[in-house]
Amino acid sequence: MKSIIIGTAGHIDHGKTALVKALTGIDADRLAEEKRRGITIDLGFAHMALPTPDGGTLQIGFVDVPGHERFVRNMLAGVGGIDLVLLVIAADESIKPQTREHFDILRLLGVQRGITVLTKSDTVDGETLEVVRLEVEDFLLGTFLEHSPIVPVSSLTGAGLDDLKRAIAAAAAQVEPRDSRALPRLPIDRVFTMKGFGTVVTGTLISGTIHHEDELEVFPSGRKVRVRGVQVHGKPADGAIAGQRTALNLAGASTEDLARGMMLAPPDTFTATRRADVRLTLLKSAPRALRNRSRVHFHSNTMETVAEIALHNTKELAPATEAFARLKLPAAALLLPGDRFIIRQFSPVITIGGGTVLDAVPIPRQPDLADFLQVLSDGNRAPILERRIQRRVRAGISLAQLVAETGWRRDSIQTALSSAFNKGQVHRVGETLIDGVSLAALQALILAAVAAFHKKNSLSPGMAKEELREQGKASPEVFAVALDQLAREQKLEIAGDIVRLPGHGVMMKDEEAQSKKKIEDAFATAGLKVPALHEVLGGLKIDKARAQKIVTLLLREKSLIKISDDLVFHRTALDQLRRQIAAHKAKSPTIDVAAFKDMTGVSRKYAIPLLEYLDRERVTRRVGDSRQIL
Repeated sequence: MKSIIIGTAGHIDHGKTALVKALTGIDADRLAEEKRRGITIDLGFAHMALPTPDGGTLQIGFVDVPGHERFVRNMLAGVGGIDLVLLVIAADESIKPQTREHFDILRLLGVQRGITVLTKSDTVDGETLEVVRLEVEDFLLGTFLEHSPIVPVSSLTGAGLDDLKRAIAAAAAQVEPRDSRALPRLPIDRVFTMKGFGTVVTGTLISGTIHHEDELEVFPSGRKVRVRGVQVHGKPADGAIAGQRTALNLAGASTEDLARGMMLAPPDTFTATRRADVRLTLLKSAPRALRNRSRVHFHSNTMETVAEIALHNTKELAPATEAFARLKLPAAALLLPGDRFIIRQFSPVITIGGGTVLDAVPIPRQPDLADFLQVLSDGNRAPILERRIQRRVRAGISLAQLVAETGWRRDSIQTALSSAFNKGQVHRVGETLIDGVSLAALQALILAAVAAFHKKNSLSPGMAKEELREQGKASPEVFAVALDQLAREQKLEIAGDIVRLPGHGVMMKDEEAQSKKKIEDAFATAGLKVPALHEVLGGLKIDKARAQKIVTLLLREKSLIKISDDLVFHRTALDQLRRQIAAHKAKSPTIDVAAFKDMTGVSRKYAIPLLEYLDRERVTRRVGDSRQIL
């Protein structure tokens, strides 16, 4: 059974609510004040099942919106999720101001299909009805309703209602079903308590599927809720799919925690934002140009807030033109690429434009921003994903981040990138995606950095990995991929934490080689009674900086081992000490400081640091004032 959402639009008192009641038998005016005043103030809802020509059934949810200019903000909360519009024009009044404003809103929101309904046809004669029809045809010229049916009806007598139902069935057949496999999002338009059930929210499910017992996240608060029950068009259901009017009984939140304008979505998937890059269109009817940094009323789905508009590359936007811009919101909200929005002038409050969200995670000082936004605006998935990966030049981007940025499922992202994977334009390492061009640029930078290091540091065997990564400003994941690929191509050699060019090692001059031998010999012949390091270095013919680099080299080679800030030993002396400890164990399983001094012949100055070194090496373990030999 196909489900679609139909919204009404039109001027106040043109018969929108009466038309919905005539079609469905349901009075969409639910508020006492609405019934007292005879006008729709807030959103109203109704539903019906309509037979289709092929013998099937069409499930229709109606969203009845207010027509009064003071309640356009409420109208905007309901019109965002519709598939088909009934543009209602009273035959006795023809086109009025809110007819024009509502129609502008429909076009800005990208509504593609609809039917024009001439209500109150019983109040005018045939000649007048024909004049109104001609006026309406002229008004719709060049719009998405230009070739759609214009159906005269009377909600009072029922005349024309069957024709309208046939027109609805025919138009609905052309409506593309919303994607029920997409990640679910439900903009909340009503919150109330139902006796015996608790907290209930309603909305039009704009994507995906929500089932009984699903866990959801409330945006922007981040509160987690559980679906205790689902109703679709007023009837209990196991789940709701995209395009259906949906009521959810929620556990984990009270009516005080929820409000119109909030959004339900999968938990731990998306991130609310206060910044979004958009394509913005200013209506031809806008009273003046929109200046950079203007404040406007912003409406998207059921949300309403104030936003600042920062225009890209222009100081103002003239009526009937469009530009890229950045929205700045006072509080975080869940916006995703493709979300449509409306802006209304700050004062007086009239609709002046709207547009489409392109990027809800803008990067500061992004190069080629206009080109990037144009690719997003074109809507082709593969180029969009590739550009989103490219802008994370040194960090890469995880699949989870791409899901959060685009709103697309993991499997559809991977399918869209399959060609880029095969061509090496995008590399995948675990969950991280890396741009091929950026990876090649990073590798070139790494090779240049290592070559420069060798030139300046002839006494060093190579460059430390972490120092190299910091120079490249790369994430650990991306750096590891770049380094591994260079090593496999034999463009680099990796020895532990040291990276060097192939064939490069320590390059010593004669006096440096002699100094190295002198340092090593000084400690090798000293046994455990080592001299102070500064005394050894002070007797060399080379400068202190080069002498210290030679010591560092000996430490890296493990010819010398530093056991404290002041003491350095040759490895042969420490190897001999290990053998002495092992021999002592045959006599006694423990050794204290005094016995250690007797065994080695060293003073306390050396004994304590050496015993602490043996503890660290797990040769001994301190127990009170003694050491247990392990």
